[in-house]
Amino acid sequence: MGGNHTWITEVTLLGFQVSPALELFLFGLFCLFYTLTLLGNGVILGLICLDSRLHTPMYFFLSHLAIVDMSYASNNVPKMLANLVKLKRTISFVPCIMQTFLYLAFAHIECLILVAMSYDRFVAICHPLHYTVIMNWRICTVLASTSWVFSFLLALVHLILILRLPFCGPHEINHFFCEILSVLKLLACADTRLNQVVIFAACVFILVGPVCLVLVSYSRILFAILRIQSGEGRRKAFSTCSSHLCVVGLFFGSAIVMYMAPKSHHPEEQQKILSLFYSLFNPMLNPLIYSLRNAEVKGALRRALCDTSGKWLVWGST
Repeated sequence: MGGNHTWITEVTLLGFQVSPALELFLFGLFCLFYTLTLLGNGVILGLICLDSRLHTPMYFFLSHLAIVDMSYASNNVPKMLANLVKLKRTISFVPCIMQTFLYLAFAHIECLILVAMSYDRFVAICHPLHYTVIMNWRICTVLASTSWVFSFLLALVHLILILRLPFCGPHEINHFFCEILSVLKLLACADTRLNQVVIFAACVFILVGPVCLVLVSYSRILFAILRIQSGEGRRKAFSTCSSHLCVVGLFFGSAIVMYMAPKSHHPEEQQKILSLFYSLFNPMLNPLIYSLRNAEVKGALRRALCDTSGKWLVWGST
């Protein structure tokens, strides 16, 4: 940045402006949630890798979702936890911008992976005889890799649009991480209309578009499930689809409220809670939803536990 542009070295993350006692409580609570996020998604990822019965397109996309959730939480939560127990709550400018970039990239990836998962369920239930032909491994790999590449490119566009402007506002971010709307407030003297337009256009493409596709897919799926004669087949279809719908509703619902509802309806403290919901709570709940509502995942977990206990018994007897 040259000319009249201002280069800043660090910014202050105001975080949760609460009493010290409540900060310690939040530190313990969020530490627990973060640990559960890493443990739960790690278990899901491990089961999918180790159990050959889960080597299907649905669980291929679920493994990507687990990786994204762990990365998403790890990008935001550690700095938030550190600031809860530190007096100096600053973050260097470059790590702050990288946090914004990675946060956007992982959020975009999750949206697109959830759409790919809904398409997979649509093909599996509405076109079961052609499932292996349509959802072959080449198509799955292309869908997943395209989601990652496109998401990082879109996040890079946001980053370039931010860095072209002077950082002339207050060097404080009223948030617990460098969330993009809060970072834009550092550009107080600059015209950020282009940034706002691009953010809104990205929300339409990444949030509204996928939600519409998911709703269309599941409306077709619902009609197909109701036509299934077998009670066992209907139960299995409802089990896998309901778990996916729970994840879709939690993630897209909180993100749409955060980024597409009128900002006057959401004061800054409420925005922090919404951000917590999709950056910490959702990644923690996803593996719980899939393990509790999915018979195949529960079966894989039981087999893994039985194999482990059997190996321990053999080792102990020797």
